[in-house]
Amino acid sequence: MIKVAIIGASGYTGSESIRIILQHSEAKLTYLTALPQECGAVEDVFPQFKGRCNLQIEPLDLGKLSNLADVVLCCLPHKVSMGFVPKLLGTGLKVIDFSADYRLKDVAVYEQFYQVKHTDTANLAKAVFGLPEFFRQQIKGADLVANPGCYPTGALLAIAPLLEKGIVETDSIIVNAVTGISGAGRNPSSKFHFPNMNENLFAYGIGSHRHMPEMEQIAGEIAGSPVKILFQPHAGSFDRGILSTIYCQPKGKVSAEQLIGLYNDFYAEEPFVQICESAPAVKDVAGTNYCHIFATCVKGKVVVFSAIDNLVKGASGQAIQNMNIIFGLDETLGLE
Repeated sequence: MIKVAIIGASGYTGSESIRIILQHSEAKLTYLTALPQECGAVEDVFPQFKGRCNLQIEPLDLGKLSNLADVVLCCLPHKVSMGFVPKLLGTGLKVIDFSADYRLKDVAVYEQFYQVKHTDTANLAKAVFGLPEFFRQQIKGADLVANPGCYPTGALLAIAPLLEKGIVETDSIIVNAVTGISGAGRNPSSKFHFPNMNENLFAYGIGSHRHMPEMEQIAGEIAGSPVKILFQPHAGSFDRGILSTIYCQPKGKVSAEQLIGLYNDFYAEEPFVQICESAPAVKDVAGTNYCHIFATCVKGKVVVFSAIDNLVKGASGQAIQNMNIIFGLDETLGLE
């Protein structure tokens, strides 16, 4: 059994990780940590686990953790995670990091978008980007995996076949996406207070969202040349999920039938990517590690739709998929 610890277990991604590990046949939760004010019995912090998990969420004791775990799911915020990851790696643990601290390889870009100095560039250089559909071989046996952001996961899976096959122009891709309220995290804020959020939809991060350079970096790796993406996120009044609509300019003539064939062939061996015959919906993927994709042509443009659960394929589920790959397990364990 793989022994799993979760740092930052009191948040939404911590809760989702607990849920998935509890149904995993080859992994066992052994240690859960959070800030002192967020600690307590798991069933008190998350009543849905009453009778299912008798662990305590407690303040971090690195020595105790290193003796109890094989792998750590690091569910800490951006800028905070890089203060803990070197210590975790130093004890010989495998680490899957949920923050953006190890995703962007260009330190200057990271510091521009996150407004903080990167303090662990040595491990940044070694980190593997944890999008299994494209980096599976690098993930196998990796010590540090940078779990992708939720928006980049949905967008990159949607456009990767087009980029790899060189079907679309790479200087004019538009990604328009809507996320549920859980994307803002568990801590309350006035903007996401129920009277403000209910029956509401709004754009944010206009031209400056931190996931844009992440999308461009990985899209460029897939395409083999630089990719420019205009990304516009929105928040909607639903709990979970991300619906992305991507607009691309084709390099030549392409039909909807050709796109369907391309996508079916490209993802034929991928267990968590499903190609649909019509536009997907967030309710169809809620609570799952699946990504639903539909590609078509409209007025000479290639338009691709994707739907994922931001907390599962966009976070905890993908992390556990990565964990399975690291340890040589069937990557669908705990996720189907």
